Amino acid sequence: MRFTVVLCLAVIADWIFGDPRNFPHPVKLIGNAINFWHKIFFRNNESFMRGLAVVLMTLITAGFFFGTLLYVSGCNILMEVYLLYSALAWRDLKDETAPIFFSLINHDLTGARKYLSFVVGRDTENLDEVEITRSTIETIAENSIDGVISVMFFAGLGHALNPQWGMVISVWLFKAASTLDSMLGYESYGKYGKASARLDDVLNFLPARIGGLIIVLSGAFTGGKVREGFRVFMTDRLKHRSPNSAHGESAFAGVLGVRLGGGAFYGGEFVSRPFINGNGSEPSISDIVRTWKVLDVSCGIFILMVIFLTWTL
Repeated sequence: MRFTVVLCLAVIADWIFGDPRNFPHPVKLIGNAINFWHKIFFRNNESFMRGLAVVLMTLITAGFFFGTLLYVSGCNILMEVYLLYSALAWRDLKDETAPIFFSLINHDLTGARKYLSFVVGRDTENLDEVEITRSTIETIAENSIDGVISVMFFAGLGHALNPQWGMVISVWLFKAASTLDSMLGYESYGKYGKASARLDDVLNFLPARIGGLIIVLSGAFTGGKVREGFRVFMTDRLKHRSPNSAHGESAFAGVLGVRLGGGAFYGGEFVSRPFINGNGSEPSISDIVRTWKVLDVSCGIFILMVIFLTWTL
């Protein structure tokens, strides 16, 4: 019962307040811990063991910090709600892509490119309307997994392992791993970042696959193409170099009936990537709204599923 209350209050807080930018955000603390251990272990080489040491020390630091926080607060329910709420990025995905959508509606490609540059790593200066729209949908689709689905997955798993402490500790160990991947990932630091990248791959393995199927199912409630969504998910979900990234994108692409993926410029260099749902139509501006709807329904279904499983198992 307590888990359900905490989960529901955290989701409501996320819907009302979005990302807690004006409060101490635990991700910033995680980032500071990573920088601290990075400065100690990094020696301007590609040592896997040094990268692994950063991973281990960051996870130990995160576990100790959040465990202490729970202990000092007496596992206060409001503390648990805040820590779970601050780990979610459901509304944030919509808040960060809404300015892109409204810029496109107002035919302001310069503004749309600027706002898109805040949420993607690719070069945005020369993107046209279709490319901006495609990039926006891809951002929502990919981050729906690690920003919401995976958080809820580890909240439920942590609660199952330890009803008193497990939810918060599990979620923030996952968030620490995700932040490690973002800051020190394999492509940025070679072998040094390999441990960070591989840990993130392992942790997102199940949520990506479960989440992809849930996204396909959501098409039944949003006017999407469920059968096509499942087909594209099964055929295109491994088209990224990352073993998990294309699961969300392929599910969204199939359900929406649009073509995603393709090559893009990063730092002035063109990086070739295969299309996902290559026979789909080019996305239009209205497809961003449809993407938000699929996001809402799929996340809602997954949350209900997690609550149901915690009540029955």
